[in-house]
Amino acid sequence: MKKNGFSISTDKAKLNITLVHDYLCNESYWAKNIPVDIVKKSIEGSFCFGVYHQDDQVGFARVITDHATFAYLADVFIIEKFRGKGLSKWMMEAIMGHPDLQGLRRWMLATKDAHYLYAKFGFKPLDKPERIMGLRPFEEYPGG
Repeated sequence: MKKNGFSISTDKAKLNITLVHDYLCNESYWAKNIPVDIVKKSIEGSFCFGVYHQDDQVGFARVITDHATFAYLADVFIIEKFRGKGLSKWMMEAIMGHPDLQGLRRWMLATKDAHYLYAKFGFKPLDKPERIMGLRPFEEYPGG
């Protein structure tokens, strides 16, 4: 997909692992101090989307999925310099419209501050939260 000098790709070979790790480790609220090896492993096991300005990566998201019934959207970001250009909405359109992600029974995500973005794509608070459980062995990755 291309638009106004930007592109979106699912080619993992194009991903700038250094940029993704730096953002997640140092700028995100959800993955502070995450080790680069964990980032690499998470990318290997996910369906990833990169947003690029020319050849430079400016955004990222990954979908943890079986491609049949379930998807969990994670690690969504656009670097600060490129925010306010509609790139997160465009990336969400690409994710939700991707042919390999159609017909899934359930999508999930967690967010602290982007409810307005995800609501545009049909995400809502859990309809039956009493049926959902979680396990969270630690809050943050240990500092390095």
